[in-house]
Amino acid sequence: EWSNRQFAFDAYTRSRSYFSNSEMAARGVPTGRELEILAPFRDRLPPELFTREYAPPTTDGSGNNRSNLREAIRILDEAGWVMGPDGVREKDGVRLSFEFVDSNPAFERWIAPFVQNLKRIGIDARFRVVDTAQLQNRLNNFDFDMTVQSFGQSNSPGNEQREYWGGEKADMPGSRNYIGVKDPVVDALVEMIVGAPTREELVLRCRALDRVLQWGYYLVPNWHIAAWRVAYWDKFGIPDTPPPYGLPVEETWWVKRHP
Repeated sequence: EWSNRQFAFDAYTRSRSYFSNSEMAARGVPTGRELEILAPFRDRLPPELFTREYAPPTTDGSGNNRSNLREAIRILDEAGWVMGPDGVREKDGVRLSFEFVDSNPAFERWIAPFVQNLKRIGIDARFRVVDTAQLQNRLNNFDFDMTVQSFGQSNSPGNEQREYWGGEKADMPGSRNYIGVKDPVVDALVEMIVGAPTREELVLRCRALDRVLQWGYYLVPNWHIAAWRVAYWDKFGIPDTPPPYGLPVEETWWVKRHP
């Protein structure tokens, strides 16, 4: 929230879903047919998935993040990561450290506050910029701790979900399962999506998968833009009802007739 306000003038929308800005995004708590889809996996899923709507941790945007930092400290303490003499947490002789790697130096201003907060709670974190070829090579071989990625979704999800989240892809060099998801529940839901017999069933199965991924806490959600931002001359006409994801001023337009 602070970064969005300071760097982007609140121009972005915080992402909460793996299918953001679409009918496939999970909403509220699962009910009806969606609950039926998830029911066989109930004993392997977090109880909260069935009782609470997922929401990433938020702040008031002031930059005062103490409550979230205190919660992070509590979790680290419970996990046995104790503060070492140099201010870095340790467990069984291993220092808690990781590297955030990307090829775009513009991300540094977004990542720097995150890195600073991690250091405040005893994590030796750093941001490193590498060239595009090196980054791709490291992604292909899963040779990274943390990076920025997007998982593009179409209006008809299908086989690509295996590439994103499939357990058999988790250790396959060159796959797009960068997160390393290995969850039989996710695998089962992906196959249900691929084999969905109707549009309605596809949407509900995607929502079910969305919930399971959300509550897996695999990533820190970033942001998206929920609408096109375009300026055009008023001499152009566009359809009154544009397609949901199209850009009518570019795809369907005409020059208005003068009266």
